[in-house]
Amino acid sequence: MSKDAVDTARVASRTDVTQSPADAGDAGYSKDLKARHVNMIAIGGAIGTGLFLGAGGRLHNAGPALAIAYLVCGVFAFFVVRALGELVLYRPSSGSFVSYAREFLGEKGAYVAGWMYFLNWSTTGIADITAIALYTHYWSLFTDIPQWVLALIALAVVLAVNLISVKIFGEMEFWFAIIKVATLVGFMLIGIFLLATHHEVGGHTPGLSAVTDHGGIFPHGMMPVVLVMQGVIFAYAALELVGVAAGETAEPEKVVPRAVNSIMWRVGLFYVGSVVLLALLLPGSVYSADQSPFVTVLSKIGIPAAGDVMNLVVLTAAMSSLNSGLYSTGRILRSMAMAGSAPKFTARMNRSQVPYGGILLTCAVCVLGVGLNYLMPTQAFEIVLNVASLGIISTWVIIMICHLVFVRRARAGLVTRPSFRLFGSPVTEIVTIAFLLAVLGLMWNDPEVGRKTLLLIPLVAVLLVGGWFAVRRRVSQAEDRELAQLK
Repeated sequence: MSKDAVDTARVASRTDVTQSPADAGDAGYSKDLKARHVNMIAIGGAIGTGLFLGAGGRLHNAGPALAIAYLVCGVFAFFVVRALGELVLYRPSSGSFVSYAREFLGEKGAYVAGWMYFLNWSTTGIADITAIALYTHYWSLFTDIPQWVLALIALAVVLAVNLISVKIFGEMEFWFAIIKVATLVGFMLIGIFLLATHHEVGGHTPGLSAVTDHGGIFPHGMMPVVLVMQGVIFAYAALELVGVAAGETAEPEKVVPRAVNSIMWRVGLFYVGSVVLLALLLPGSVYSADQSPFVTVLSKIGIPAAGDVMNLVVLTAAMSSLNSGLYSTGRILRSMAMAGSAPKFTARMNRSQVPYGGILLTCAVCVLGVGLNYLMPTQAFEIVLNVASLGIISTWVIIMICHLVFVRRARAGLVTRPSFRLFGSPVTEIVTIAFLLAVLGLMWNDPEVGRKTLLLIPLVAVLLVGGWFAVRRRVSQAEDRELAQLK
C-alpha cells in the first residue's frame, strides 16, 4: 500500500477525531494531567542539572559570556518548543513529534525520530542514575555503599512511580519543579542582596569589577564560548516534554500555549539571570566543574549547610530528569510499536493506562548503565552524556522539519494551522536547523569529547539502517491495517 494513500486517508479522517484518534498509539490513555502539572513539567524541563551543576565548569571555561550562550541557545530552544506547540494544537498526541514525523515525513522519518529520542533518553537515564549515585555519596552515611547499588535503587524507585499512574508522575514532577524553582529564587534573592550591599564573597567585592578586572566578558576568547554550546543545548533538553504531556491532558488547547509561552521568560530569568548573577558575584576562574556554582557562592559567604541543601536540590533535579525520561520514552515507544517500528511488547499498557512495556525497555538500557557504573564509575557520566547530545539535537531538527512540511501543507489547503503559531516560517525553522547542525559540527573542535562523539554518528547510522530493514515488513503491514480501518 502506498504511503501517499495512507496519508490521504489520515487527512480525510481528521474530521472525525472525536470518534477515534488519528494515531493508533494515542488510544487508551487517561487525561489525568492537570494544567498545573503541565506548567510545572515545562518548568522542570527548563531547569535541571545543566544549570545546577554544569554551569560551574562552563563559567570557568567560557567566563561571563556563558550568559550569552544560554540566551542564544534558549531562543532557539523556544523556537523548537513553539513549533511543537503548534503541532500539538493541530493534533494532540502522546506520540508527540514521532506521531507528527509519521504524518509529515513518513514511517522512515518516524522511525529515526523515535529511536534517536530513545537513544537520547536511555543514555540520559544512565547519566541521571550515575549522577544520583555521585550526589548521594556526598553524604558520609552513603559513602560505603557502592555507586552501582545506589544507581540501581534510584532506578527502582523512579520506575515504581512511573508504573503506578500518570497522575502520580505529574504530582512528582510538580513537587520536583517547586523545589528547583524555590531554590533558584532563594539564591537569586541572596545574590541580589550581596550585590546591593557590596558584601564580600570569598574576598571579592561583587559587581562589574568581578567581570572587568578578570578578562572581561570573553576572558578566554570566543572559542570556549562556542565549545560550551553543546552542553548548553543539552541543558535545555526535556523542554519537548510539553508536547508528550499534552496527549494526556483534557484541555491541551488551553494548557499548551500558556506553558510554551512561559518558557521564554523562564529561560531569561532562571538561566540567563542566574548566570549573570553568578558572574557578578565571583570571577569565572573561581568556579569549577566539580562543584555547583551556587554551592561555591553560598559556601564562601559562610551559609551553614549550603552544600547539603544544594546537593539535595541537584539530586532532585537528576531524579526529575530520570522520571521524565521514563515517562516520555514509554509514550514514544508505544506510538512506534503501534506502527510496527518498535518491539510489540512496548505497546502494552497496564490497568492504570500506563505504557509499561516501553518504560521497562528504557529501564533495561539503564540497567546496562548500572553495569557501566560498576565497571567504570569515574567515566560513566561523561560517556553517556555525549551520546545523549546526538539524540537531542537530532530530535529538535526533526521537529523543525516536521513543522516546515506542516506549514507547506497548510498553504496547500490540506491542513489548517491553529491560531497559536511559530512566527517567521519558514525562515525561523531553517535558521534553527542551521544553528543546531552548526553546534554539532563545531564539536569537532573539541578533540577530548566532541570529536569522539561525532565519530559515533556512522555507528548510529549503521544501527538505524540495519534496524529499519528488520522492521520494514512489520511497518508495511501496520500501514495496510490502518488504511483498512480508515476506509
